[in-house]
Amino acid sequence: MEEIRSFIAIELPAEVKRRMGELEASIRKQREFNCKWVDPESIHLTLKFLGNVSSGMVSQLTDAMTAAAAGTGPFRLEVSDTGVFPNPQRVRVVWVGVKGDVEVLAQLQERLDKLLAGIGFAPENREFSPHLTIGRVRDEAGPAERQALGKLIAATEFAGGAFAVEGYSLMRSVLSRQGSIYSQLGFVAFEKA
Repeated sequence: MEEIRSFIAIELPAEVKRRMGELEASIRKQREFNCKWVDPESIHLTLKFLGNVSSGMVSQLTDAMTAAAAGTGPFRLEVSDTGVFPNPQRVRVVWVGVKGDVEVLAQLQERLDKLLAGIGFAPENREFSPHLTIGRVRDEAGPAERQALGKLIAATEFAGGAFAVEGYSLMRSVLSRQGSIYSQLGFVAFEKA
């Protein structure tokens, strides 16, 4: 059976992606950093990276997603603020924050993680920290460049907007020279009140 590189995520509305593209452009305009910027069209909120899975597992995965979503209704998230991992002196990842009903989001992610552990996926070994990765600093970037980027990000204000989360997706990721190409394998809608 075919192997599919996959993950489970919340997809973002077009308007939020557009604003994130504007943010990336404004950062890049200030200075060219040795950073791989994420195409705004492919930015998403990952709940669980699955890695390579058999195509025969897609229905089992969507069943687990459905079970994890039981009792969860639509909720609101807001995209705002910027930050870096691990810290402003040694930047490796540039991200945008997620606010709003993050407790509902964290509970969904925890239930999903437990259900997926039951079908062979290792549970996360670190606490869920909702964020949207917009850039990854390349290995060849030096300490001064990482610090300059950290300082710029710390001074950057961003409000990407709020949106309703109606469900979440099982996604396929195909690696290419141009970057990852994502497509939806399944969608689980949250329960309407």
